[in-house]
Amino acid sequence: MLRRLLHALAASLLLTLASLPARADMTIEIVGGGANRHVIALPAFAAEAGVNGGITPIVRNDLQRSGAFNVLAPGVVANAPSSPGEIDYPAWRGAGAMSVAVGRVSVSGGQLSVEFNLMDAAQKKRLTGGVVTVPVSDSRAAAHRIADMIYQAITGERGVFSTQIAYVLRTGRSYQLQVADADGAGAQTLLRSGEPIISPAWSPDGSKLAYVSFETKKPVVYVHALATGARYAVAAFKGSNSAPAWSADGSRLAVVLTRDGGSQIYSVPVAGGEATRLSQSAGIDTEPDYSPDGSRILFTSDRAGGPQIYSMSAGGGGASRVTFEGNYNVSPNFAPDGKSFTFIRREGGRYRVMVHDFTTGQANALTDTSRDESPSFAPNGKMILFATEQGGRGVLYTVTRDGLTKTRLATTGGDVQEPAWGPFPR
Repeated sequence: MLRRLLHALAASLLLTLASLPARADMTIEIVGGGANRHVIALPAFAAEAGVNGGITPIVRNDLQRSGAFNVLAPGVVANAPSSPGEIDYPAWRGAGAMSVAVGRVSVSGGQLSVEFNLMDAAQKKRLTGGVVTVPVSDSRAAAHRIADMIYQAITGERGVFSTQIAYVLRTGRSYQLQVADADGAGAQTLLRSGEPIISPAWSPDGSKLAYVSFETKKPVVYVHALATGARYAVAAFKGSNSAPAWSADGSRLAVVLTRDGGSQIYSVPVAGGEATRLSQSAGIDTEPDYSPDGSRILFTSDRAGGPQIYSMSAGGGGASRVTFEGNYNVSPNFAPDGKSFTFIRREGGRYRVMVHDFTTGQANALTDTSRDESPSFAPNGKMILFATEQGGRGVLYTVTRDGLTKTRLATTGGDVQEPAWGPFPR
């Protein structure tokens, strides 16, 4: 659990904490449930059997892990419609459905088209729908897009199923920076290295990742363009360079440097250049995170003894303490609306994901696991991605903002570390 905090401190500790075994492909397991969920029927779309992985199984997983839906089991009603006119509304209402999603898949010229409609089961009116067309190889993208449309039609909030996550995978002595769909599938490797890679952070527009690499035998902050693979060092100052965080406008990075003798927070232009010191303390200041409006920075500091979370102006200067309960609070990450933040608290030897509300000053635990780390909000603020340890191995989870629904992104072995949830695609 010290992993993220110690990343900003010393190369030797970073190397120790990063030396964990590898993980394989991801699957999804729903391990919790929430109350007051929208009950939706999702009969298999016509002709989807010819699509690798199908469409409705992916939509089902997306909706269920959001915590806002209860998707009826396949076959609960004999009626198997593929268009609104074929829906047996009384039968589906009798099964508890509040809405019914129907659709049909077709393939032509290497393109896959999915026509779907979401119908209100009581009023028999169309809530959303359309035709989603993608290359056949991008069938998962079509399913995620449909799930996003259904989610928004029912909740009024934008869905996050078409977003991506980043994390670090270690295989033997090889470290890989990977990007995957928000459900963990479709992983792609951006960078391989024989030295540790840590602390991936998404740019606000989702086009770049900043991270720390030890490829030069010291921690250096790089910026990596996803589309082209081009990368460059943006912070390679004397000593340690770590914990990058993007400013709200994407023009600067907050980084933690030891060039002046202690771990302090600085700001550097994304294009590279001179660093401007932001924090001023005799302690260790690390793990910065900009507020969505760009006005403030949350960070972790031991200036009062044990690690606590502080807030300061984005321009630097004096800081105010935010967390007071507990003697170990680290890894802050702002919610997209800026009204709360997630972080890790140690209580009774357990490291758990918390959410602190700025208005009430109260913090609530969202998890019952004991080795949680690296929490980050989904771009709609409704879920949190984090890593934890089970059976001696790292696993990834999402948990809903109310803590009632957890989804494990499970693999067959090894460890995925340092997850970060990306922004909405632009």
